[in-house]
Amino acid sequence: MPRPDLHDAFLAELRSHKAILFKVANAYCSRREDRGDLIQDITIELFCAYPKFDARVARFSTWMYRIAMNVAISAHRGDSRRIRDALSIDEFGMDLAAADCELASGDDDLHALHQMIATLEPINRALILLYLEGYGQDEIAEMIGLTSTNVATRIGRIKQQLQRDHAATETSS
Repeated sequence: MPRPDLHDAFLAELRSHKAILFKVANAYCSRREDRGDLIQDITIELFCAYPKFDARVARFSTWMYRIAMNVAISAHRGDSRRIRDALSIDEFGMDLAAADCELASGDDDLHALHQMIATLEPINRALILLYLEGYGQDEIAEMIGLTSTNVATRIGRIKQQLQRDHAATETSS
């Protein structure tokens, strides 16, 4: 368990970047309960890894995305299940209703985009989320563990797929 000063610093960082948790959970989980479970899993992983976080190596948000995406992809694949009763999500100041509000906010186009992203394979979902957050291909490559060229290629294909999916829904409407 981190020292008390690290605990306070972690909570401050977590609160200021909680939108990352909501975005990842909303992208990987359609049910509210599953989003809460995933947010809790990610938070626990972040909490355990925080003593090793080095601000000289990466921004907190980049480090957080990397862990969040890895946990989300692992959970989605069913590779690991964690004991959820160990720490309450409330202890970290996470309001699950805020995740619901973030998902509900936005216009119809944003909702359509979220629905199309939800149909993507887990790794592609991670790539497009990070791309939409404004991360460059080198940063995404480092976070996901792919080559920069592979990231660029995949993002190009994902964008084409989303455009095709969007066009198909427009013609069927």
